[in-house]
Amino acid sequence: MLMFVLVMVAVVVVIVAAVLVIGFGQRGGRGLKKRFGPEYGHVIQRHNGDTKAAEAELGERVQQHGSLEQRTLSPEAREGSVAEADRLLSRLAEDRGFPPSDQFENQMAALSVHHSDHVRGYRDLHTTAQVHGSTEEMREAMVRARGLVTARTTEQPAPSGRHRSHHHDGRDPERQAPGGHHTKGSTT
Repeated sequence: MLMFVLVMVAVVVVIVAAVLVIGFGQRGGRGLKKRFGPEYGHVIQRHNGDTKAAEAELGERVQQHGSLEQRTLSPEAREGSVAEADRLLSRLAEDRGFPPSDQFENQMAALSVHHSDHVRGYRDLHTTAQVHGSTEEMREAMVRARGLVTARTTEQPAPSGRHRSHHHDGRDPERQAPGGHHTKGSTT
């Protein structure tokens, strides 16, 4: 009888251990999948579908970089980022054949002919860079200017405006965040 009880205890311990190991492995995978989002799938694809190898790499990343402490940007660094984004857009427009950056209003006029849906974002970014707006103003200006960056970095020249898209819903496309969602304070 004692032997039977010991065997049963051993079986229960083995079963509990197996459940814990399997559960931990699944939580680890699910945890990594949740933590890394689309990067999880990318790494699995890079490892030709080998989930264990991909999860080992991601686990290693967590070990190496998980304790990294992110620093807050100083006000000077934030302003510098916005100013650099302004310069980048200006150079990008100039490289694509628009008037030079030292003629901002002329450049804006030319851009408005080809990118009327995006010039407001660039103008806001330029103004914010000049007057050193608040952190939120800088963030919003950079988000609004994103559309022009996308438009200016495409391979094809932009249409001349004759086929300009119309926004029938009455919402301002410049107030939309990435993904088509309107930013705070916009009207719907």
